[in-house]
Amino acid sequence: MKRAVFLDRDGCLIEERNYLSNPDDVALIPGSGAALRNLSEAGFELILITNQSGVGRGYFTLDDVERVHERLKELLSEEGVTLKDIYIAPEAPDQPSRGRKPSPAFLFDARDEHGIDLSRSYMIGDKKVDVECGQNAEVARSYLVLTGHGEEWRKEVEGMTSSAVISSDLAESARHILKMA
Repeated sequence: MKRAVFLDRDGCLIEERNYLSNPDDVALIPGSGAALRNLSEAGFELILITNQSGVGRGYFTLDDVERVHERLKELLSEEGVTLKDIYIAPEAPDQPSRGRKPSPAFLFDARDEHGIDLSRSYMIGDKKVDVECGQNAEVARSYLVLTGHGEEWRKEVEGMTSSAVISSDLAESARHILKMA
């Protein structure tokens, strides 16, 4: 069974832009590309798990999300990084959703579709729902990064179990994971 690092998109991997729909606005958070390359070279599959409520709210379409992801893949490719898969929850928070974080459904899907051992995998994001998603799937550890919205969620996550770690950014989370692996 393979190990994976599950990644939130906005505010974790790329710079936070409220309701990002323009591919020209995609920018990697400094150090993210190198961090993901290091994780990949250590044998981790990289899987994006993203809530995109702007679709459910009518702000943009799934096609817009796909164009943003194509740009993201181009930027990651320039860093020598490939995502194994991308899971998108397009529903607004008040709409029924199977996969919207903190639901662990997409992590379970990745487990079944890609042979991922969740107990040896990690979740990284900038919101409490990202940490909860990883904990709900019983990954080894969940990381709250202080980029994006992370600082807003710090106090709430600090009180969570020892399986939640707070780090400055994706690069620091990756270094921590690689030391443990």
